Amino acid sequence: MVEGDSNKNSSNSYNVESGQQPNYNTSTVDNRSIIQPYGLGTDSKDLGYHINDAYEVDKNDLEKANGSRSAGGMKAGFEQAIELCGYGKFHYILLAICGLVSTSEEMDVISMSFILPSAQCDLNLNTETKGWLNSIIFIGMMVGAYFWGSIADSMGRKKVLIVISFMNGFCIVASSFSQTYEWFMLFRFLNGAALGGSGPVIWSYFAEFQPKSKRGSMLSFMAAFWTFGNLFVAGLAWLIIPTGIGFVTPLFTYNSWRIFLMVCSLPSFVVAFLLFYLPESPKFLLSKGKQDKAMAIFRGIFVTNTKKAPELYPVTELDIDEKLMAEIQEARDSVKGKYSKMLSGMVDHSKQLFTSPILKFTLVSIIINFTFHIGYYGLMMWFPELFNRFEEYSSNFPGEKAGVCTVTEYVVGKDNHEDAVCSSHIPSAVFMESLISLASALPANLIAILGMDLLGRKFFLIFGTMTAGVCSAAMYFVFNSTQNLIVSAVFSGAISAANAALDCLITEVFPTHLRATGVAISMVAARMGGIIGNIVIATLLDQYCPAPTFIVAVLLMGGGLMCLLLPNTTRKELN
Repeated sequence: MVEGDSNKNSSNSYNVESGQQPNYNTSTVDNRSIIQPYGLGTDSKDLGYHINDAYEVDKNDLEKANGSRSAGGMKAGFEQAIELCGYGKFHYILLAICGLVSTSEEMDVISMSFILPSAQCDLNLNTETKGWLNSIIFIGMMVGAYFWGSIADSMGRKKVLIVISFMNGFCIVASSFSQTYEWFMLFRFLNGAALGGSGPVIWSYFAEFQPKSKRGSMLSFMAAFWTFGNLFVAGLAWLIIPTGIGFVTPLFTYNSWRIFLMVCSLPSFVVAFLLFYLPESPKFLLSKGKQDKAMAIFRGIFVTNTKKAPELYPVTELDIDEKLMAEIQEARDSVKGKYSKMLSGMVDHSKQLFTSPILKFTLVSIIINFTFHIGYYGLMMWFPELFNRFEEYSSNFPGEKAGVCTVTEYVVGKDNHEDAVCSSHIPSAVFMESLISLASALPANLIAILGMDLLGRKFFLIFGTMTAGVCSAAMYFVFNSTQNLIVSAVFSGAISAANAALDCLITEVFPTHLRATGVAISMVAARMGGIIGNIVIATLLDQYCPAPTFIVAVLLMGGGLMCLLLPNTTRKELN
């Protein structure tokens, strides 16, 4: 039960950020859990809320703990300290909230692929403008990724996540009210600028709470939330868009695809409020020299996971290695002004990423992310459009076999005809096929979760990109909608498993003080791949049909093999 602080019980309350210790003279301890609402300010001493919990307090255990503290206590490094917190309630709640961030991010990106066929009449779209609408969100993400990632390395992970979640939600709502192509493009760009910070920051934040023995499986588990986002958005599109709900007037239109967008904004607002209940990353606090606050959060995690008193947490002092000490000293010696410090941190972090020995990791991660996301977003976001084209062709030529190029030539030729009438009707089969292809990623993600720490990141990345590459090339040889669905489903599953491995590998390869910036730069490359993939595929699909499937196949396979140049991070310390 959450209730306000009072003078009567404040002495018995445990403040996880200030590190204050409770009084254990009573049989039932009024203590504060780590899962609670925090303000945006990290220096707050009185946070105004606490949670009543009855802990399993053994007087003998407390006496041993107090004796250990008087004798100097245990000194541990970060990895040992997080291991001794136990694994339980805190980590599962963290997974749920961070996973919802990933879900909302993927919903916002993939939602466009379901909007395009529906909005083509309202916004007067052709294949080229559809390609730009698919791409504009990636242009925004490319701009936002570096900006927000650098701020997160300077100012903290949690504050950045809250701000961009609210910004993301408001931009989606604004885009749903946009009546012209230009205004819609503007708000989708701003939406992308917010999403650009979500990816690199949430992965850095989540990884820094994970012990090395579980980090791979839990990062893979969080990657599965992207699949949940895909399925959720496909299901919502199927439920809302075909209904024709909404209204149309001579001055203002708010029809079903706009209502669908509005509903897709809700997870962003929900997650923005939920993030207030999580603490700042202790790894980040340590890199900024805030050891007391990091220790307080460790104790809070221990309390939440074990339901034991904070004094029973065995670590009393953190062992700071030379590398981390240098980072702490650098943070203390840096510019004192808040905004000057932020800007100088962005420049300094960027320089370090492009200086040996980190340079090699930075360049390889850029190349992998660029080639991978040309295929991932370049094809995935066009699947509903391809399904729609096959359905349109089969309805006009029932029982007749045709490849993707023949189908595309027919649909594009018909749309370009002078007497063509714009139709935004989408057959229900298109939504069903989209849902099936996206659902195929679920078993692939389950295999990745179970095997990521066993088989390793590189195995899943190479196997997934090779399989997806073969599927991409095979799309040229399909001759009906059923074959197209099968190949698309296998592609979706393989590339989802590879994506989970890539997220793990790129998150772990950079050091703590450069992690969010390093992941952000990698995601800038990923967004560039998404932009080029959508624009190029849109152009080539209509004019040089066989080319895009084979180009994507070569890029996926080549990019996947590049991971052999990165170090093995499976079950290794996050350093």
